[in-house]
Amino acid sequence: MSEYDNTNKGSLFKNDKGDNPKRPDYQGKINIDGTEYKLSAWVQTPKNGGAKYMALKVSEANGGSLAPKPVPDLDNDQDEIPF
Repeated sequence: MSEYDNTNKGSLFKNDKGDNPKRPDYQGKINIDGTEYKLSAWVQTPKNGGAKYMALKVSEANGGSLAPKPVPDLDNDQDEIPF
């Protein structure tokens, strides 16, 4: 029997919010390009009364945040590629 490929797939499960209303309504994991991430979702109702939706947050599986990586400035006059 072959192992199931979870690449680019994920799952959310109902979360026990306990006494903290700010906790996500759903939590789970998602695999993006072979890297595992934590996925959180909150059920939201728009102020204008529209249809409910889920607000999502993706974070590193080890608890860190996904900060954008700095992009090198390639517009300067240097001929070198910063690798």
